[in-house]
Amino acid sequence: MPRPALEVADIFRGHGPAWRQANAGHVSLDQLKAMSAIESCRTAALGGHVARCEDCAYTTIAYNSCRNRHCPKCQGAAAKQWLAEREVDLLPVPYFHVVFTLPAAIADIAYQNKAAVYDLLFKTSAETLITIAADPKHLGARIGITAVLHTWGSALTHHPHVHMIVPGGGISLDGKRWVSCRPGFFLPVRVLSRLFRRLFLERLTAVHQRLQFFGNHAPLADAQAFAAYLAPLRRAEWVVYSKPPFGGPQTVLAYLSRYTHRVAIANSRLIAFDQQGVTFKWKDYRIEGRDRYKLMTLATDEFIRRFLIHVLPRGFHRIRHYGLLAKAVCADNITRARELLAVPKRQAEPAHATDDSEPHPCPHCGGRMIIIETFERGSMPRHRPTGPMIAIRIDTS
Repeated sequence: MPRPALEVADIFRGHGPAWRQANAGHVSLDQLKAMSAIESCRTAALGGHVARCEDCAYTTIAYNSCRNRHCPKCQGAAAKQWLAEREVDLLPVPYFHVVFTLPAAIADIAYQNKAAVYDLLFKTSAETLITIAADPKHLGARIGITAVLHTWGSALTHHPHVHMIVPGGGISLDGKRWVSCRPGFFLPVRVLSRLFRRLFLERLTAVHQRLQFFGNHAPLADAQAFAAYLAPLRRAEWVVYSKPPFGGPQTVLAYLSRYTHRVAIANSRLIAFDQQGVTFKWKDYRIEGRDRYKLMTLATDEFIRRFLIHVLPRGFHRIRHYGLLAKAVCADNITRARELLAVPKRQAEPAHATDDSEPHPCPHCGGRMIIIETFERGSMPRHRPTGPMIAIRIDTS
């Protein structure tokens, strides 16, 4: 795949030093590490190797990837590997996509308490689905969930929400049969919304003493002020959205590949980086049709700020599995579900995610490329390429 004309790395390398100096003391270590990794990704700073074709002597240089989960260039291979591992867990049933979104007033608190509030978002949305699905008035079954956290809107604004991919049914509470949902309908969103609202506000109140508040929100450190702040949210409608079912399990995989390892903005959306700032494509979801696709220009400082507010705390898992798909019990539950659905157990196939440390076929003649030199971080290769440099991800672990 050809390199995009403009990358987030170009913006960070061009304006990052000045931005870091201007914002010294207001940037987290995780954000600084993400910036540094993206700036260095697939450059001589991380080392790499030189490959030469055995037949025509065509020579290329491949630089190592940073492998940072916020880097727009490093998520493709990670997504392929993850999907290869998940494919064996797919069931031959419809799959639904349910989205739980935090109200803006809660998102403001999450901005200052990412780990705590994002964790609550995961747990309460999963508990909501599992509780309502287990209710005999609705589905009366144990369900499985794959959940993915996104913290951004299309314009890079702070918009925390969880995408949940759920099989359209589950194992009955007595474990003896598969219970399918109604065609084209999973669970009532109004019921989900109200339980989600109650659970989340209860749990948020319970952890109030662990939260931090700054700036305009500093008064919320007082318990009574915090309760008064949350009071209007107990009456407001919270957004839970259930999309129509997917076409089939393979469609689910294709969809997940676009969601699981996505970062705040892809390089392909960038249009220009100049004295005016950074121009990029965005989607206005309030408008239907082709008019929803627009261009936005942000001052470079603001673009960097918006990108970095989506850097997650170190060690925070943004892909999680619940219910039947929880890691400790997933294999047994999938086996049981297949028995109840009377379909054969799927055999795990070898993952086809390529090891990018192996050279690709020669782009000139298709011959076999062999590595003739490996160079360390910060070093330059002794050999020179005979064509455009090719930057690919290679495993440095």
